[in-house]
Amino acid sequence: MTTAVREAPHHRNLTCYTDYACRLPECRERFNDWQRNRLRAVAAGTWQPFIDATPVREHLLKLYAAGSTIQRVSDLTGIDWNTVRLYTQPAVKQGRGMIRQTTAEVQAKILAIPVEPVLPGRVDPTGTRRRIQALSAIGWPLKELGPHVGIKPDNVRRILIRGQKVYGTTAMATIDAYERLRNDRPRKHGVSKLGVARALRNSQQHRWAPPKYWDQHPGAIDDPHFESMYRVTRREIIAQDANWIMTTVGLDRAATAERLGVDKSYIDHAFRDHPEYLVEVAA
Repeated sequence: MTTAVREAPHHRNLTCYTDYACRLPECRERFNDWQRNRLRAVAAGTWQPFIDATPVREHLLKLYAAGSTIQRVSDLTGIDWNTVRLYTQPAVKQGRGMIRQTTAEVQAKILAIPVEPVLPGRVDPTGTRRRIQALSAIGWPLKELGPHVGIKPDNVRRILIRGQKVYGTTAMATIDAYERLRNDRPRKHGVSKLGVARALRNSQQHRWAPPKYWDQHPGAIDDPHFESMYRVTRREIIAQDANWIMTTVGLDRAATAERLGVDKSYIDHAFRDHPEYLVEVAA
């Protein structure tokens, strides 16, 4: 039995060497330099490797409450976004708990970020829902998106179900996650083959549009008035229009067909394929 070796998400600090067993020459040298500096500091009596991370965690929570996101903190400090996340919440996988200790350097970088309002409290949920749906349409299970957005996995599904507004922080975090993940394969992030298949099947059943569809309609992903026509057939459109005409105007199928410019049999077939629009009136 062999154990799969996890690939380091980046090669910018010591974690690729210590946590992922990376042995690239530059990463090995980075670790050796750190080790030599540590030993010199220990000999000189100046070594202070870790300090309490509580001030960092409290400051991050204030930043999040003001509208900052995990990704924004990562961009401003150069600290990996997943490491930033672990200061306020434990990892969903790999058994990593919340970070309780940190270094003076990391603390200084994070505390240097001013607490300033970034977004309003709640915003329209349209763009947030559509981005989650688009990621699911390329194989991301909903429960796997929670850690990337910075919210509980169950809350991802609630966003899709509920029509109420979402927090501005959640909206911005979803945008960050969408841009990071839209070109990544879920399997590279540990999502199982079965999980990908289920996500694809679920999104197909709901006809959720993938990122490529929204790329063809710039700005539409956040527009609540834009109606997605992804995988909507002409026959379904006819069924919808016929339903509206017959229930609103009161025409029969023959007159409705004439108004829509199709044969009556076309409306019959449209209602057969899409019975949710069926109107039982005189033929």
